[in-house]
Amino acid sequence: MPIVTLGKTGIEADKNGFGCLPIQRISEAEAVRLPRKACAAGIGFFDTARGYSDSERKMGIAFEGLRENLFIASKTAAKTPEVFWEHLRTSLENLRTGYLDLYQFHNPAFCPKPGDGTGLYECMLEAKRRGLIRHIGITNHRLPVARESVASGLYETLQFPFTYLATEKDLELVAACADAGMGFIAMKALAGGLVANAAAAYAYLDQFPHVLPIWGIQKESELDEFIGFMAEPPRMTEALTAAIEKDRAELLGEFCRGCGYCMPCPAGIEINICARMSLMIRRSPPERHLAPEARAMMRKIEDCMHCDACSAKCPYGLDTPRLLEKNYRDYQEILAGKPL
Repeated sequence: MPIVTLGKTGIEADKNGFGCLPIQRISEAEAVRLPRKACAAGIGFFDTARGYSDSERKMGIAFEGLRENLFIASKTAAKTPEVFWEHLRTSLENLRTGYLDLYQFHNPAFCPKPGDGTGLYECMLEAKRRGLIRHIGITNHRLPVARESVASGLYETLQFPFTYLATEKDLELVAACADAGMGFIAMKALAGGLVANAAAAYAYLDQFPHVLPIWGIQKESELDEFIGFMAEPPRMTEALTAAIEKDRAELLGEFCRGCGYCMPCPAGIEINICARMSLMIRRSPPERHLAPEARAMMRKIEDCMHCDACSAKCPYGLDTPRLLEKNYRDYQEILAGKPL
C-alpha cells in the first residue's frame, strides 16, 4: 500500500486522500457512512473547506470517536483577519475537533505573506501558536500564485490541480515542491469528472512519490474502487498508457475544468457545466445530458450578455463566452442527430 509523506509536515497517508467537496451533495446518512467506511479501510486523510456548504458539519458527525486516527484538512477563503477567525472557529465547531492538522488559504488571488497588509498570514501563525492548527498550506488554480507560494518558503503544502492531463508547467511545479520539501496535494485528479479511468489516474500519480491525490467521493462504488487500489495498486501498463494518450489527445488544450470560480453568472448560466457539455456528453452516458432539464440549462447560453465577467475570474485564462458558444453549437448538432 503506497504511503505518501506530505512534505515536512510529517503527515503520512495512503495514496488515496478523501476529497469531501461532493459530500455536500448527498444525504447526511450517506455522508456519515462513507467516510466511516473509508476510515475502517485505512484511508486517513480528509480534505474539506469552509466553503463546501454543509460538508464540514457532516464530516464532523462522521468523525465522532475517530479523530485520533485521521488527518483533517480544511480551508478558508477569508480576506480579513475577522473573517479568518470566524471561519476557523466555525470549522472547528462543525468538525467537532480542537485542532486541524492542516489549514489552507482557499484559492487566494495572491500569495499571503507576513507584512503584506492583510494580516492573514499572521493569523495563520497565531492559530498555529495556539495549537488550533498544526500545519499551514495554500490551494490555488493559478500557476503564478502557486509558484510564488513554493518560492516563499512560507507554506508546508500546496494543493493544485494535477492529473495525467498535466502540462510541462504543471510538472515543473510538482518538481519544485519536491525540491522544496513541500507537500503536494493533487486536486481534480480526475479532471472534474472528465477522466473516467480511475486506474489510469492512480497509476499516473503513483509515479510521483511525494504527491497525495484527493479523490472527490460521493458514491459507495467510487469509494470501493479506491479501497481496492489500496490492496492492489494499479501499475502503469501498455493498456493504461494507451488510455492516457487517448484522453490527452482528446482533452489537452483549452477546456473548462469545472472549478466554478467563474460563478455566479449574471445571466444565470451554469457555466461550469455548460462550458464542458460537449466533452461530458462524449465521455459519459448521454441520456441525462439530453434530458429536458439539461436542454433548458443549455438554452440559457442564449442569454449570455458577453460581459466577460466569467473570463476575468477564470484562473486558467479561458475565453469562456467562446467556449459556451462552441458547446451550445455542438449540443444543438447532437440534438439534430449529427455526429460530432
